[in-house]
Amino acid sequence: MKAMKKTACESCANYVYDAESDCMYCEIDLDEDEMQRFLSSQTYNCPYYDFYDEYKIVRKQN
Repeated sequence: MKAMKKTACESCANYVYDAESDCMYCEIDLDEDEMQRFLSSQTYNCPYYDFYDEYKIVRKQN
């Protein structure tokens, strides 16, 4: 099994800004077990983590 790295929500593509509520939130709906692990651990390894890279599309074009 591949070891997962500790994830940081701030660098995830699923962590987005909501102008209406003026806050950041995760677009992924965690199930009850995943949310429990997230809330109870400082080193939660999110299976939905997708590093936000604004230059990713540019690299694909070249």
